Amino acid sequence: MEKKASTRLRELLNRRELLVMSGGFSPLHARMSEMLGYEAFFMSGSQVAAFVYGYPDVGLLGLHEMVESVRRITNVTDISVFADADTGYSNAVNVYYTVQAYIGAGAAGLHIEDQEAPKKSGTLAGRRLISVEEAIGKYKAAVAAKKELDPDFVVCARCDSIGAEGGGFENAIERSIAYVKEGGVDAIWVNTLRKREEIGEACRRIPGPVIAPYYGPQPSPTFDEFQKLGAAAVLYPSLTTAAGVQATWEVLNEFKERGPVVLEEWNNKGLASKYGAVPRYQDPLLPSKKITELEERFIPKELQRDYQNTFGHVRHWPIKK
Repeated sequence: MEKKASTRLRELLNRRELLVMSGGFSPLHARMSEMLGYEAFFMSGSQVAAFVYGYPDVGLLGLHEMVESVRRITNVTDISVFADADTGYSNAVNVYYTVQAYIGAGAAGLHIEDQEAPKKSGTLAGRRLISVEEAIGKYKAAVAAKKELDPDFVVCARCDSIGAEGGGFENAIERSIAYVKEGGVDAIWVNTLRKREEIGEACRRIPGPVIAPYYGPQPSPTFDEFQKLGAAAVLYPSLTTAAGVQATWEVLNEFKERGPVVLEEWNNKGLASKYGAVPRYQDPLLPSKKITELEERFIPKELQRDYQNTFGHVRHWPIKK
């Protein structure tokens, strides 16, 4: 019997090998990540806010928008989805129902921040924290909620103390230890670590799996460095979006200046890539064969479509190995 997505994520966070999570907002990005062998996908609230709603990441989205975003991804992919749940959408009672809603939508785990509401982006200015006592109560409620429906579901506390008003590295460590020991969370995300030494110290002192993205001077630690420093996982919230939105910006500008020749140039660039062009219209990225199979099974033969003699029946988007 295949393991549940939550069980897989829990095991990935507790193994010795580093878990590398791609991040983004869309089902297509998650499916692409699954195709390429990523073991988990992070659904980023900032990317949902920006790409689905056109908002900044300042707490404007609520529970239902985020749950629906989770469901869109889990409906079309088997990859374990670790999902942003912001501050849990109010107090500990709301957190309890937030966790159960995320489980119902198919998420394998979530993280809840210790910020005041409305939250601010975890990488931008203006963050303020709730008290340790209130945060622990929220994490206890999250753990109680998941135990009722799926004990393997991963509840992660994200500590935003570094860079917040009145916060700092030592405060982040103290809070994180309390979130594990008193709140009972399964993992800790220590946000905005800016030194390799901080990553190593956080991983040594916090008694649980530590997710440790790096936000310091470049170059970033390599995957080998993250593992040697003790990180259980590292995630890249805009891995599937930042480069893409830059490419879109460039295409729009070039197209306005030079016209349709730009599209041909970009298509040729994809075909010349050592990875091949993205198979935008076909399996395995989009389940076109499944659609055809369903049509053949359930639609009367005389009503089935003529795919062999109509325009567009042949598309070649080679993926280079």
